[in-house]
Amino acid sequence: MKKLLLLIQTYLNQILRGVVIGVANIIPGVSGGTMMVSMGVYDTLIHSITHLFKEFWKSIKALLPYVVGMLIGILAFASLISWGLENYELPTNTLFIGLILGGLAPLVKKINWKKINAAAVIAFVLLFALIIWLGLQNRDNIQNVETIDMNVGQAFVMVLLGMVASGTMIIPGVSGSLVLMLLGYYKAVTGALKTFGHALVHFDFAAMGQPLLMLLPFLLGIVLGIFGVAKLIEWLTAKYPTATYCGVLGLVVASPIALLIQTNMSNLSVMLVVISVVTFVVGFAIAWLLAKGSKEEQ
Repeated sequence: MKKLLLLIQTYLNQILRGVVIGVANIIPGVSGGTMMVSMGVYDTLIHSITHLFKEFWKSIKALLPYVVGMLIGILAFASLISWGLENYELPTNTLFIGLILGGLAPLVKKINWKKINAAAVIAFVLLFALIIWLGLQNRDNIQNVETIDMNVGQAFVMVLLGMVASGTMIIPGVSGSLVLMLLGYYKAVTGALKTFGHALVHFDFAAMGQPLLMLLPFLLGIVLGIFGVAKLIEWLTAKYPTATYCGVLGLVVASPIALLIQTNMSNLSVMLVVISVVTFVVGFAIAWLLAKGSKEEQ
């Protein structure tokens, strides 16, 4: 009985981490890969993806709870997060800044500080600068299409978009949603997700058809992109571990700064700052607890 309860607790923790990763992937400026690092599961998930066919059942067992959690996070919280960003942008963003920083310790421990060299420093600086540059892009001036008339050519475009978005989703610090926004397709994709989620909740199968036509090729691209980027990351961590982890640290450390750069600060008040501090502490605590749970499982 005790083992069963421990197994249930483990799977619930993994699903919760998946929810956090999924929600992060739909917020411009926040990276699902960063959340994987903060949750302490990045290496485990990358290994499971790249060894899916060699260690099929073991990889499926490792990936399934996270995939379930990500789907729950994306479908259940897309509307809530959009509402939070529209009405309480700073507290919503500080929640995710807390989530990012709360799980930073496991990444820092992976770096062999005695082997820091010029390549590691350059990797940190360049990737830190990349995220700050992305953060400086003005979202308000980017034209996003809201609806897409699907055809064969557009389906091919959606596959390519999925590959690009998924690659950036699992690279820590690089926001797949922000990349979609810069490419002009963020509103169309998130709109389709919201429509599909709403139709699913109400069992309105007729309403699922249109968003599915757009989401299926996009999801195919996501699968292809994830495998390609995961293989690259696994090779880099095996071949150049110190430089790679220093680069990842640069991506992760720059993420909160880029997020704050993009946050509208025009309506600041004492109460808003207090709420933002509270959401930061909540996010930090959640990340710390989930990362701790991951370490205990390993």
